[in-house]
Amino acid sequence: MRELSNLKDQIEQGRQELSRLVDQYEIPNIKVIEQSMALDELINEYNRVTLGVNVKRCKVL
Repeated sequence: MRELSNLKDQIEQGRQELSRLVDQYEIPNIKVIEQSMALDELINEYNRVTLGVNVKRCKVL
């Protein structure tokens, strides 16, 4: 697992990148969606580390 402070930094960078992509491409756009999904994964990892909870991946139907 990544170091917690490194993970927080990556989450913040991911948020900034998502905001930049939304401004550039609007919603919906594949680049915005991919960045949103990457940010979700970082947040899920952070939650697993800090909460000690096994966050299961959901399959969208």
